[in-house]
Amino acid sequence: VQLVESGGGLVQAGGSLSLSCVVSGSTTGIADMGWWRQVGNQRESVATITRGGTTNYVDSVKGRFTISRDNAKNTVFLRMNNLKPEDTAVYYCSVDVRDVRYWGQGTQVTFSS
Repeated sequence: VQLVESGGGLVQAGGSLSLSCVVSGSTTGIADMGWWRQVGNQRESVATITRGGTTNYVDSVKGRFTISRDNAKNTVFLRMNNLKPEDTAVYYCSVDVRDVRYWGQGTQVTFSS
């Protein structure tokens, strides 16, 4: 199972970015998908989405970020609006396939003043 992320970059106050993550390989049995972010050694879950579309968000991004997925294309998205300096991090996507969690390589989101 391979995950390829795209969409990170530099953003200014109040700006928006969209991340995407395409899953390939042995994709039978994909369950939950999610986005995480890491600053230093701290990694936190940002948003998750079940195969049926149930979503969950960390409090700090509620109302600003939206996770979605396209099951036919094995892709998960993260739309980030009204970005703030504290959103600066490396963002990773994850996918659970047959009880194993796989990770993307990470994409940097940097806030620019």
